[in-house]
Amino acid sequence: MNRGRINLLIDALLFLALSAMLGIGLLIRYVLVPGYRRWEIYGRNVDLSFCGLDRHDWGAIHYLVGLLLAGLLVLHVALHWGAIVAVSRKLIPNRLLRRLVAIGLAVVALSAMAFSLFVEPDVLERPRGAGRRHHQAPVGRGHGR
Repeated sequence: MNRGRINLLIDALLFLALSAMLGIGLLIRYVLVPGYRRWEIYGRNVDLSFCGLDRHDWGAIHYLVGLLLAGLLVLHVALHWGAIVAVSRKLIPNRLLRRLVAIGLAVVALSAMAFSLFVEPDVLERPRGAGRRHHQAPVGRGHGR
Protein backbone atom coordinates (compact mmCIF):
# COMPACT_ATOMS: atom_id res chain seq x y z
CA MET A 1 0.00 0.00 0.00
CA ASN A 2 1.50 3.35 -0.99
CA ARG A 3 1.88 6.34 1.33
CA GLY A 4 -1.04 8.23 -0.23
CA ARG A 5 -3.45 5.37 0.41
CA ILE A 6 -2.18 4.97 3.96
CA ASN A 7 -2.74 8.69 4.59
CA LEU A 8 -6.23 8.47 3.14
CA LEU A 9 -7.05 5.43 5.28
CA ILE A 10 -5.77 7.10 8.46
CA ASP A 11 -7.65 10.32 7.66
CA ALA A 12 -10.86 8.36 7.04
CA LEU A 13 -10.42 6.49 10.33
CA LEU A 14 -9.74 9.80 12.12
CA PHE A 15 -12.97 11.22 10.69
CA LEU A 16 -14.97 8.14 11.73
CA ALA A 17 -13.46 8.10 15.24
CA LEU A 18 -14.14 11.83 15.69
CA SER A 19 -17.72 11.33 14.45
CA ALA A 20 -18.18 8.44 16.90
CA MET A 21 -16.79 10.56 19.76
CA LEU A 22 -19.24 13.34 18.97
CA GLY A 23 -22.20 11.01 18.52
CA ILE A 24 -21.55 9.04 21.70
CA GLY A 25 -20.91 12.24 23.67
CA LEU A 26 -24.25 13.67 22.52
CA LEU A 27 -25.97 10.36 23.33
CA ILE A 28 -24.60 10.42 26.88
CA ARG A 29 -25.33 14.12 27.37
CA TYR A 30 -28.85 14.39 25.94
CA VAL A 31 -30.39 10.89 25.75
CA LEU A 32 -28.90 8.72 28.49
CA VAL A 33 -29.11 11.48 31.08
CA PRO A 34 -27.84 11.17 34.67
CA GLY A 35 -30.18 10.24 37.53
CA TYR A 36 -31.20 13.73 38.65
CA ARG A 37 -32.23 14.60 35.07
CA ARG A 38 -34.29 11.39 34.81
CA TRP A 39 -36.46 12.64 37.66
CA GLU A 40 -36.90 15.99 35.87
CA ILE A 41 -37.75 14.40 32.51
CA TYR A 42 -39.67 11.24 33.45
CA GLY A 43 -40.95 12.17 36.93
CA ARG A 44 -39.62 8.93 38.40
CA ASN A 45 -36.45 6.89 38.76
CA VAL A 46 -35.98 4.97 35.48
CA ASP A 47 -33.10 3.11 33.89
CA LEU A 48 -32.11 4.36 30.44
CA SER A 49 -30.23 2.35 27.84
CA PHE A 50 -29.55 2.28 24.12
CA CYS A 51 -28.73 -1.02 22.38
CA GLY A 52 -28.68 -2.65 25.80
CA LEU A 53 -25.95 -0.33 27.14
CA ASP A 54 -26.41 2.37 29.81
CA ARG A 55 -24.61 5.71 30.02
CA HIS A 56 -21.65 4.19 31.88
CA ASP A 57 -21.19 1.48 29.24
CA TRP A 58 -21.34 4.12 26.51
CA GLY A 59 -18.87 6.21 28.53
CA ALA A 60 -16.41 3.31 28.47
CA ILE A 61 -16.83 3.03 24.69
CA HIS A 62 -16.38 6.81 24.40
CA TYR A 63 -13.09 6.50 26.30
CA LEU A 64 -11.83 3.65 24.09
CA VAL A 65 -12.75 5.54 20.91
CA GLY A 66 -10.89 8.54 22.38
CA LEU A 67 -7.77 6.40 22.82
CA LEU A 68 -8.12 5.18 19.23
CA LEU A 69 -8.53 8.78 18.05
CA ALA A 70 -5.39 9.83 19.96
CA GLY A 71 -3.38 6.96 18.49
CA LEU A 72 -4.53 7.74 14.97
CA LEU A 73 -3.70 11.41 15.51
CA VAL A 74 -0.16 10.54 16.60
CA LEU A 75 0.20 8.34 13.52
CA HIS A 76 -1.18 11.13 11.31
CA VAL A 77 1.31 13.65 12.73
CA ALA A 78 4.19 11.18 12.33
CA LEU A 79 3.31 10.59 8.68
CA HIS A 80 3.07 14.34 8.04
CA TRP A 81 6.09 15.33 10.14
CA GLY A 82 8.13 16.49 7.14
CA ALA A 83 5.36 18.84 6.03
CA ILE A 84 4.90 20.13 9.59
CA VAL A 85 8.62 20.93 9.88
CA ALA A 86 8.69 22.59 6.43
CA VAL A 87 5.66 24.80 7.18
CA SER A 88 6.96 25.73 10.64
CA ARG A 89 10.32 26.74 9.11
CA LYS A 90 8.54 28.92 6.60
CA LEU A 91 6.15 30.53 9.12
CA ILE A 92 8.74 30.94 11.92
CA PRO A 93 12.14 31.50 10.28
CA ASN A 94 13.91 32.21 13.59
CA ARG A 95 15.22 28.86 14.84
CA LEU A 96 15.21 29.84 18.54
CA LEU A 97 11.63 31.13 18.36
CA ARG A 98 10.57 27.99 16.49
CA ARG A 99 12.08 25.82 19.23
CA LEU A 100 10.43 27.89 21.96
CA VAL A 101 7.04 27.51 20.26
CA ALA A 102 7.58 23.75 19.92
CA ILE A 103 8.61 23.43 23.58
CA GLY A 104 5.61 25.55 24.66
CA LEU A 105 3.22 23.37 22.66
CA ALA A 106 4.78 20.21 24.09
CA VAL A 107 4.49 21.51 27.68
CA VAL A 108 0.83 22.50 27.20
CA ALA A 109 -0.01 19.16 25.53
CA LEU A 110 1.75 17.06 28.18
CA SER A 111 0.13 19.10 30.97
CA ALA A 112 -3.32 18.59 29.46
CA MET A 113 -2.73 14.85 29.17
CA ALA A 114 -1.20 14.35 32.62
CA PHE A 115 -3.08 16.76 34.90
CA SER A 116 -5.53 14.09 36.09
CA LEU A 117 -2.63 12.15 37.60
CA PHE A 118 -1.97 15.00 40.03
CA VAL A 119 -5.42 16.09 41.23
CA GLU A 120 -7.50 14.85 44.13
CA PRO A 121 -11.31 14.66 43.98
CA ASP A 122 -13.58 16.42 46.45
CA VAL A 123 -15.24 13.72 48.53
CA LEU A 124 -18.83 14.55 49.46
CA GLU A 125 -20.72 12.69 52.16
CA ARG A 126 -24.17 11.43 51.03
CA PRO A 127 -26.71 9.55 53.04
CA ARG A 128 -27.48 6.08 51.72
CA GLY A 129 -30.01 6.25 48.87
CA ALA A 130 -29.67 10.01 48.42
CA GLY A 131 -29.26 11.41 44.94
CA ARG A 132 -26.73 13.88 43.67
CA ARG A 133 -26.59 17.06 45.72
CA HIS A 134 -24.88 20.22 44.47
CA HIS A 135 -25.21 22.13 47.74
CA GLN A 136 -23.31 19.83 50.08
CA ALA A 137 -19.91 20.98 51.30
CA PRO A 138 -16.84 18.79 50.85
CA VAL A 139 -16.01 16.77 53.98
CA GLY A 140 -12.49 15.81 53.03
CA ARG A 141 -10.03 15.33 50.25
CA GLY A 142 -9.48 12.18 48.23
CA HIS A 143 -7.04 9.48 49.20
CA GLY A 144 -3.36 10.47 49.34
CA ARG A 145 -0.92 9.50 46.63
